[in-house]
Amino acid sequence: MSLELNLPPELETELAAEAARLGLPLAEYALRLLAGGRSSSPMPRDGTELVAYWQAEGLIGTRAEVTDSQTHARALREQAQRRAHP
Repeated sequence: MSLELNLPPELETELAAEAARLGLPLAEYALRLLAGGRSSSPMPRDGTELVAYWQAEGLIGTRAEVTDSQTHARALREQAQRRAHP
């Protein structure tokens, strides 16, 4: 099925930028967004299913600046613990 969308220029620019950041063609990225809006698959039940979901969504490897995930996670935890609580 073909579908033509007339997007506001600002939205098209945002979508194109995010698609480029993920290394995807704009059409594929838009299709993923549309498909992600419906809940056809159950929530991941364990870590293996969660990683498989992240891989299917193209999220694995999107943070090239994070070279050591454990060190990065530790730094995030420490940063969160130092925040002032109201």
